[in-house]
Amino acid sequence: MVILYEVISMVVGTCSLELKIYESNSLKEKRHVIKSIIGRLKSRFNISISEVGLNDSWQLSVIGFACVSNNSAHVNEVISKVIKFIDGDSRVEIINYNIELL
Repeated sequence: MVILYEVISMVVGTCSLELKIYESNSLKEKRHVIKSIIGRLKSRFNISISEVGLNDSWQLSVIGFACVSNNSAHVNEVISKVIKFIDGDSRVEIINYNIELL
């Protein structure tokens, strides 16, 4: 009996973004903006996303997201579209971002 195994390739793309929130004068206002952005991204793109840093700062936030696919071009495309989407939101400014493909 011969058992054949198919080689499966998996690409994981991660991105962390440091954001400045302009409309925020309190932690409550910051959380409202961040939750709104995260909710819109979850419904539009197939990604896992969360606020991962600067939780106690009311004008700065770090969000991280990940995308899994079998094609690195698809992962790059999704990450680029998410960054472009966030960049188009006038409530925030992307200060810095870091992308990793595994």
